[in-house]
Amino acid sequence: MARVHIGAGTGDLGDFMTAWDIVPSEVGAVLTRSGKAAEGLSKAGKGVQKSLPAAATDAGTISGMYCGNAPKGPVAAALAEFGSKWGKDLAYIAQRTADSLNGAQKATQAYMEGDLKMAADTQNAALKEPVIKMPGQGKK
Repeated sequence: MARVHIGAGTGDLGDFMTAWDIVPSEVGAVLTRSGKAAEGLSKAGKGVQKSLPAAATDAGTISGMYCGNAPKGPVAAALAEFGSKWGKDLAYIAQRTADSLNGAQKATQAYMEGDLKMAADTQNAALKEPVIKMPGQGKK
């Protein structure tokens, strides 16, 4: 389980402190599982989008005999309306899911790069030549 902890101060306005405890490998595992679940949702959605028009056509009508194309009945009309509205929601959910997974991955990568930069900066600071100032040095 990925841990992201955001702690707050006393609750007063302006008194907010953030603390991070991110375990990148755990975030990666969650993202992998979430991605697989999203793929399953996508496949199911595509299957429904593919079969819904056929279901609407096969629903028929309550009218009698006809020549040419079958008129749309109330069930076919309802399925078509449902498919039209549902398709927009599915596209939104798919995009929101992809954006969320990509955002979490990018944020975790930035966190890791920030840790590496802080470590490099600290190491570079430790390796700098020391500057020794002796008492009275530089006075004439």
